[in-house]
Amino acid sequence: MKKIKELYNKYKEVISYLIFGVLTTIVNFILYFVFTKVLTIDEIISNGLAWFFSVLFAYITNKAFVFESKGKFLKEMISFFIARIASGILCDIGTFALMVKVLHIDDTVSKVITQIMVVVLNYIFSKLIVFKNSKKIGKN
Repeated sequence: MKKIKELYNKYKEVISYLIFGVLTTIVNFILYFVFTKVLTIDEIISNGLAWFFSVLFAYITNKAFVFESKGKFLKEMISFFIARIASGILCDIGTFALMVKVLHIDDTVSKVITQIMVVVLNYIFSKLIVFKNSKKIGKN
């Protein structure tokens, strides 16, 4: 049990990021399917809406639980959303649209592939750009 606690403490940030990343992906998928299957909204519009609300969820959980940030709220939020817009345009919307509309790949398969790409890219942006000094700022 002691070894498990040591491993958790050593990798707490990555573990938390993965847990909240999975939850963010679940939020994204649920909203996507509600918009497309229940409300019968176009796949691309539904994907954009699902992306927006899942980014909002991700910002709150990343700031509070993953990076435990004490940094300046507005600065981090703007950086977070800019990073998510970049990953959203590149992967979640652009790659998804290419896969569904041009390559005619099933929308569910496309969604899974793009979400994996988004999670990896978002961690890199969050770790290296958005929250890189957040704990230091909060301790000053």
